[in-house]
Amino acid sequence: MTRAVPAPSLNAMRTTGKALLVILCLGVAAYAAVGYGILPLGSLVHPDMKASFLAHPFGIYSHAFAATVALLLGPFQFSARLRRHHRRLHRWMGRAYLGVGVLAGGLSGLYMSRFAFGGVAARLGFAALAVCWLYLGTRAFLAIRRGAVDEHRRWMVRNFALTLAAVTLRLYLPASVASGIDFATAYPVVAWLCWVPNLFVAEWLCRGARDGSLRRVAGRRDYG
Repeated sequence: MTRAVPAPSLNAMRTTGKALLVILCLGVAAYAAVGYGILPLGSLVHPDMKASFLAHPFGIYSHAFAATVALLLGPFQFSARLRRHHRRLHRWMGRAYLGVGVLAGGLSGLYMSRFAFGGVAARLGFAALAVCWLYLGTRAFLAIRRGAVDEHRRWMVRNFALTLAAVTLRLYLPASVASGIDFATAYPVVAWLCWVPNLFVAEWLCRGARDGSLRRVAGRRDYG
């Protein structure tokens, strides 16, 4: 028989998970700031990818800047305290996240996907990621414009799951190389692996939150 996890333990797990999420996002944002803002372009990427970066500097700089904005702002958009006490700040951060991070990052990512290392599989993977990122961001924006707050939050969860592709890609690639897989073999797989599982997890979280809301509503009807 399984034992229920005490509420304090669940709270500690959630706090630890949120802290780890913020640390990973800030870490990758710092990596991008150093790699694209201080060092020469292409210094931190695989040598086979450097030529593409040097051939399209505007596209890669635009994508790096926009993705960094999304990584820096994204985690804090889910802060209930920020929404309660600093609603205007939350809204402006959301506009910057969607307008700069997702819109500019998605369009520049879609453009750069045409030149991605790894052949057709990698190019399709990154192109699909960019299109889905833009689509989910649009749905989140349209939902909040209608005042559909819960729907907006679910679309934002899905969207941020794709923002985290920047994190998971940088976890999977070193792990695959360390395990002995050739970079040219691993990269096209990671182009899909860095975001498709994230989206499934986000969908599972959204469905769980929606089911929990329905149960709470049902409970109020039964005992109200």
